[in-house]
Amino acid sequence: MTRLTAEWITRASTRAVLDALQTEGHRAFFVGGCVRNELLGAPVSDIDVATDAMPHDVMRFAKAADLNPIPTGIDHGTVTIVSDHIAHEVTTFRRDVETDGRRAVVTYSSEMDEDARRRDFTMNALYADAEGHVIDPLGTGLADLADRRVRFIEDATARIREDYLRILRFFRFHAWYGSVDAGPDPDALDAIAGNLDGLGGLSAERVGAEMLKLLGAPDPAPSVAVMAQTGALGQVLPGADPRALAPLVHLEGQHALAADPIRRLAALGGADVAQRLRLSRRDGKRLATLGEAVGSGQGTAEMGYRFGARAAVDAALIRAASLGTEAAEETVAQAEAGACAVFPVRARDLGKRYRGAAIGEALRRLESAWVASGFRLDKDALLQKLDDGD
Repeated sequence: MTRLTAEWITRASTRAVLDALQTEGHRAFFVGGCVRNELLGAPVSDIDVATDAMPHDVMRFAKAADLNPIPTGIDHGTVTIVSDHIAHEVTTFRRDVETDGRRAVVTYSSEMDEDARRRDFTMNALYADAEGHVIDPLGTGLADLADRRVRFIEDATARIREDYLRILRFFRFHAWYGSVDAGPDPDALDAIAGNLDGLGGLSAERVGAEMLKLLGAPDPAPSVAVMAQTGALGQVLPGADPRALAPLVHLEGQHALAADPIRRLAALGGADVAQRLRLSRRDGKRLATLGEAVGSGQGTAEMGYRFGARAAVDAALIRAASLGTEAAEETVAQAEAGACAVFPVRARDLGKRYRGAAIGEALRRLESAWVASGFRLDKDALLQKLDDGD
């Protein structure tokens, strides 16, 4: 039997949670992402636990063990138990009674099999007991995980119609965990292509969160390309074009830049992206700045001066990726040099030679000359240009 031996399974704070849940003969199991990622050797950040104990009992057991239970989603069977400042999301076994493509009406269950069948992908329907022994109730999760095969549980169309967000989750999971060589599961792609209209009923927040997670994968380009082929990309981002994404990922690697969803989103383009994905104000502003920088026609150094070093580097890479060219080795240095440059002339330096709007016009002319010189002209040289009538 496959067994997990990770530190997070044996640490006292987590053991305290499972011990509390197993009061009065109840069962508790690690489930989902923590089991999947541990088996893949990927980082484990969230600890999810499934139990046959009812939510009110989960609250009672946690309090009795001097733990801190928070009813974060108790109406849906979820209680967050904080143990030694670590959150453990505990959810009672459930099965779906009714779904509308966005949310489900559930009832509680005492059976792991029923809980497993309401999940999305086989690799997410893996459980582990307190000793780390892995349980594969559907009999397909371990094999699919070993093959890096992202597959819907049982009928793909049925799983999608339970929650259309699973279309986007499929591409996200394939980007993070799927096999590039084998390609996406064809049954899943057929089901996705036949249910694209359901994406229109999803909230912008849910779509935006999934897209940012997808674009944060080490290399989302193959998955996004298939997403475009199925029509799903066009549904959520009309006008988006994935062709620059793979070259951009390549350039990021060359310049040792971390994966950046906003940079990659800017490379995809599309109409009303910030609104369609309900981006945060900060991300929306950054996306708009990148669009302006890319379309400015300015060199990297000037973009650094006008938009900042980070935006200049990103814009230069996006531009190169779109053109299918390599970005210059000195891209980062040029962007940083531009960002550090300070225009040496102020309005007071112009004396009494200009008044009103003429002051601004003169400063703009000098600034253009200064930028064109590679920021080399000093104040005296620039003022001399005015005296010479340049």
